[in-house]
This record gives sequence, C-alpha cells and structure tokens, in this order.
Amino acid sequence: MAVSNAAWTRAALPLCLLGVLDGEEKSYGYALLSRLGEVGLGGVKAATLYPALARLEEEGAVEVEWGAGDGGPGRKYYRITEEGRARLRRDQAAWGAFSRTVDSLLPAQEKGDEE
Repeated sequence: MAVSNAAWTRAALPLCLLGVLDGEEKSYGYALLSRLGEVGLGGVKAATLYPALARLEEEGAVEVEWGAGDGGPGRKYYRITEEGRARLRRDQAAWGAFSRTVDSLLPAQEKGDEE
C-alpha cells in the first residue's frame, strides 16, 4: 500500500533513508528514490530527498563520496556512518514507541479496510 500523506513521509524520510543505507554499502539519489518507491513511498521527490540527505550529512549520519556514473557524469554516493547507525537504532526505537502509541488510540480496522 502506498503512503499518501506527504507530511508523514517527510517526517519519516531520514529514518527510512538510514534504514535503506544500512542495508547497502553505498547508494545514490536515483537508486534511493527507486528503493523508496518499491516499498510504497513513491511520492518522494528529488526536491525532498536531497535536502534530507544533506541534513543527514551535516549531522554526520551519512558520508558522501563522488564516483563514476554509468556512462555519464559522476555520481554522489551516500554511505551510512557509525553515528548514522546509532541514530538509526535510536530513531527506530522511538518510531516503534510512537507507532504503538498512535495505534492504541485508533479503532481496530476490519479486514479489508486497509486500502
């Protein structure tokens, strides 16, 4: 199911990016957008992605390196740092607690209401 609330997506984007980068050696913007789209976050635009990555870099959660592109100009690759992994663990725990709290306030969904 695709997530359609842009504000929720923007708020969770740093956590999602760290989660994706934790599972890969390194990645670049278009590949990150594709991966997010595969899991239902297809509404993320480059104008939202790159500022989020820049903030993560400023905070020391990711590091950047330039590499050769596939037959074109160079690419900016992003890699999670140890500080980023620590943040991922903290934010993942906080997200779980937040999600459980919100779920506790909502009525139970009937089967088939998820859409």
